[in-house]
Amino acid sequence: MGNPVARSSDTLDQVVRDVRKAYQDDRAILSFKEYFALMCEKPEQHLRSASQYVVDMIDHFGYEDLQRPMGQVRRYKVFDAQDADSEGKVSGQEMVQDAIVKAFENFAREGKVNKLILMHGPNGSAKSSIVRALMQGLDVYGRTPKGAMYSFNWIFPTEKSVAQDRIGFGARHNPDAVGDSYAYLPSEAIDARIPCSMRDHPVFLVPQPDRMHLIRSLLPEPSPDVALSGKPHTVISDTMKHGDLCYKCRRIFDALMTSYDGDVQKVFNHIQIERFYPSRRYRCGIATIEPQSSVDARIHQLTSDRSLAALPKSLQYTSLFEPSGPIVDANRGMLEYADFLKRPVEAFKYLLATVETSTLSMDSFLLHLDMVFIASTNEIYLDAFKEHPDFTSFKGRMELIKVPYLLRYDEEREIYVKQVTARVVGKHVAPHAADVASLWAVLTRMRRNDSSLYDKSIRDVIDSITPLEKLYMYNDGTMPSRLSNQQANEIRGIIRDLYRESLRYPNYEGRFGASVREIRTALLNAAHDENYTCLHPLSVFSEIEELFNSRGVYEFLKQEVVGKFHDHRAFLKTTQDLYLTWAADEVRASMGLATEESHQARFARYVQHISHWVKRERIMDQATGKARDPDEKLMGEVERVLLGEQETSTEFRNAVISSIAAKHLDSPDEEQKYHILFKDYINRLKEDFYNKHSDDVRKNNENFLRFAANDVGMMDEKDIANCKAMLAYLESKFGYCLHCARDTVAHIVKHQYTAA
Repeated sequence: MGNPVARSSDTLDQVVRDVRKAYQDDRAILSFKEYFALMCEKPEQHLRSASQYVVDMIDHFGYEDLQRPMGQVRRYKVFDAQDADSEGKVSGQEMVQDAIVKAFENFAREGKVNKLILMHGPNGSAKSSIVRALMQGLDVYGRTPKGAMYSFNWIFPTEKSVAQDRIGFGARHNPDAVGDSYAYLPSEAIDARIPCSMRDHPVFLVPQPDRMHLIRSLLPEPSPDVALSGKPHTVISDTMKHGDLCYKCRRIFDALMTSYDGDVQKVFNHIQIERFYPSRRYRCGIATIEPQSSVDARIHQLTSDRSLAALPKSLQYTSLFEPSGPIVDANRGMLEYADFLKRPVEAFKYLLATVETSTLSMDSFLLHLDMVFIASTNEIYLDAFKEHPDFTSFKGRMELIKVPYLLRYDEEREIYVKQVTARVVGKHVAPHAADVASLWAVLTRMRRNDSSLYDKSIRDVIDSITPLEKLYMYNDGTMPSRLSNQQANEIRGIIRDLYRESLRYPNYEGRFGASVREIRTALLNAAHDENYTCLHPLSVFSEIEELFNSRGVYEFLKQEVVGKFHDHRAFLKTTQDLYLTWAADEVRASMGLATEESHQARFARYVQHISHWVKRERIMDQATGKARDPDEKLMGEVERVLLGEQETSTEFRNAVISSIAAKHLDSPDEEQKYHILFKDYINRLKEDFYNKHSDDVRKNNENFLRFAANDVGMMDEKDIANCKAMLAYLESKFGYCLHCARDTVAHIVKHQYTAA
């Protein structure tokens, strides 16, 4: 086994070596000369503005193009969890992501940040989560080689470490320095180390006329091919052109230049380049301003600090003022204004000039800023702000981006599956607990479309679409089964327009409805229901019922019912009915009477036969190896279940083949998946099968309840074995446990068989 003390010592030694190597690999401390060489080697990386840095950070994580019913969308992976220990991921909101990234790219290509990005939407629509994902991305990217950023410190050595000269330090070579640089002096050889509080870019140490010549030589005008690529870091930003040292560093620089009679190399010797890492936690290049009324930046006099008495005499009599506050902390990165409009307008009027010029006027000097500004607010405060006389001035300096509630069921469900787990609630989470909550939430957000905006031929169809049908259309493109093939294709072609239609309205789709916070609270409260051992969907239904008792608290519950929209009690009944269908399907599947594949195979055989029938071809009998006519009996049995009241076999067969052909034209390389394309038909065949075996289904359910209650005295061995097999299937396939399986089967028996 070995000596535990020795093993722990070896482990610690390895940790020490790893940390030391990582520190050295990061090149955390450099002399100015070393940094200058690094900058010349990789100018595109080291001469970036904050907006260009953010764009490169987003590019670092990449993106993927996803196919949605409303068209192709691009998902930027920075909005996925970048930290394994955080929730991190932003579900959905690809349109919002795209708008934000475009705004950043515009800033980067223009070479300046001249607007504040203001995300607005209802409470709980992921505005803060989007900002956190960007900040987390900066944190992670800043620790990579390509994300390295540097600032500098002023180093003043002790008299013992250098020969005394007329300003308090000399030029004698120090073996611990690089050349004559004091960057690597040990702490005992340093009298004072003064960091740049603004984390200014080290290139600002190069006087501006020479700096511009230097930058233009390092970043020449791009060739046409590069220019067409639109890479933002090929643009020389205003920050690099016009930025300058902060007040404190400028006073130190000028004093040293005077003392050294203009020998800038000797000034550079006092520079220690230090890598810094963006961090929201430590407010380094990332900061958040909460909606308090205090100022966002302030200054204090540095030279009154006794710890700086070791400064050279030429600086001890210079008034050095140092800025501080969240704006200072966010320089070179990102500044967030949380709940922006909850502050009095007077508290952020400075942004009119600051956002446009990237400067902030202090009592004694001007701060040059290099950061992107992003803010969030809800619609109520934005509506009120629009009535303010200063809104017009602010509007030109803001990029307004709507952040509605999610309208796709799968994305909503993803949130609760990750956040409401057995570890969180302290008990098993039954199947469909998150499903029913998500379904009801999304239904509350649906808005009726204005059919007058569309072609006359489909207006009646648009008016007839129910909230549930719309939910399925948005989620996976499933068309209502009641529509004809032509109608379904026409609606499929305008889903994108239906989805985006209301974005220009004040009351856009996704502005009202149940929020993620409210639904998450309902799920957590449901976990306390003592009637169920698990967090069960039936408990969730009870919690949603409780919301109706607080109608005055929730704005969405006050909405006027329009047709079948905004009828939130009806949505609860719809969700309960769907849950019963889901649960019954799973329990029946566990009985082994038939498999899901058998129903799909039956429909596939039907398609095979009608395909030959439509083409007037014979079909090869696999058993005899002879050609024969398509099986009218097989086709008739399927059509007995699937045909509409006034629909003929010929019409139905042609419609099915047309749907397959249309799908093939849209996706010629994609394998035909009948269980998706004809999901409703296959479900109807399945229901027909179980209706024929309803006595067996009922008996198995009743036996299972006896088995779950350990009342097996009157059951034979075969029935007990069947119940065990049912439970094993429900556990492995769907995630039930004995308790929630029992409650689910009891619910099915009560609502499907009691009346019979």
